[in-house]
Amino acid sequence: MNTKKNKQSNSIYKTIMTIVATAIVTFVITTVWIYSSATFTSTESAIGNAAKANSLAAKLSVIRKKIDQEYIGEVNENDLIEGAIKGYVAGLGDEYTEYLPAEDMSSFTEDIEGEFVGIGVYITKDVENNQILVYGTIPDSPAEQAGLKTGDIITSVDGVECNGDDYDTITNSIKGKEGTKVNIGIYRNGEELSFEIERKTVEVKHVTYQKLDNNIGYINISGFEGDVSTQFENAYNDLNGQGITSLIIDIRSNGGGIVSEALDIAEMMTDKGQTLLIESDKNGKEEVIKAEKGKTITIPIVLLVNEYSASASEILAGILKEDVDNATIIGNTTYGKGVIQTLYPLTDGSGIKITTNEYFTPNHNKINKVGVEPDINVDDYLFTGTLDLDNDTQLKRAIEELKK
Repeated sequence: MNTKKNKQSNSIYKTIMTIVATAIVTFVITTVWIYSSATFTSTESAIGNAAKANSLAAKLSVIRKKIDQEYIGEVNENDLIEGAIKGYVAGLGDEYTEYLPAEDMSSFTEDIEGEFVGIGVYITKDVENNQILVYGTIPDSPAEQAGLKTGDIITSVDGVECNGDDYDTITNSIKGKEGTKVNIGIYRNGEELSFEIERKTVEVKHVTYQKLDNNIGYINISGFEGDVSTQFENAYNDLNGQGITSLIIDIRSNGGGIVSEALDIAEMMTDKGQTLLIESDKNGKEEVIKAEKGKTITIPIVLLVNEYSASASEILAGILKEDVDNATIIGNTTYGKGVIQTLYPLTDGSGIKITTNEYFTPNHNKINKVGVEPDINVDDYLFTGTLDLDNDTQLKRAIEELKK
């Protein structure tokens, strides 16, 4: 999806597919958000209007009457309303559609801006084992400096045990005010560990790069938030000035970000007029996004991906696989997140995020629940966010291909 404008008046419109979802940079496999002006005057009126069309109001009235008659504890009206809305939306059974209280909406905004107070750790839920896993850490963040590593299992926060059932609430336990500390319990390779980490202002650096031997350039993109396309272009120009003759782009463990940023990077490697992305809405109406610029990177390219490369990363992978003759994809089949959510903010600071679109590769291949297969499969390595020239089998294969 490109950076199209919302034609409705007084609207704020941004398209985002993101991995960072809280002030601690939680890994929530990427979602596309479209900010649009709310059509409700308040949360209460929205629910009230919906209730008039069905039996919701009547049923809630009966339940509330019973609560007033029988419940022995204190009743917080706002908590009841928030819980009712969250449960109502959750009833859709869609893993990406959800109601976001004002506090969660605020965290999303911080993530988009790329600077926040936290420890700088990416986490994800291991559904199969019902565990909370460390997905990675932000360079120079408190989490990285403390020694948290990809693959760590979070077992407790400030002494309170947790597992996958606590995933939706664990972020609130980890984040906090700058200067305060949080104790994270970790299970790693059969050993129980404990890390006391001070919360600080964390700045997300999305692009790192270096020149490797044999005039090979290496650029790592950890996320597509902010102005990452400019960071990428600057990195490439610097490497190009150093005389590189081929390029490795590493988007392993990159859960996504702003779609337009991924497309801007793709346009540096595609010809004007080439199809970049296809979107389909609820009614099956499709929109085709095409490259508007000319190709500027013509040297051989290897794109590194893995099973944690998601959404905007998969868009870039699909484009390079199907549109770019001088590109080779190496690694694992990607995550398979190919649906788009539209986020509607409400006037009380909360919002509702609804799955509204599905996107496809330039050749109209499905991504959702499928992923993008690499041209060369190398699946015996888990990228931890740190370049390991000695042991990274995927990187080694990329270098071999570029040396041919």
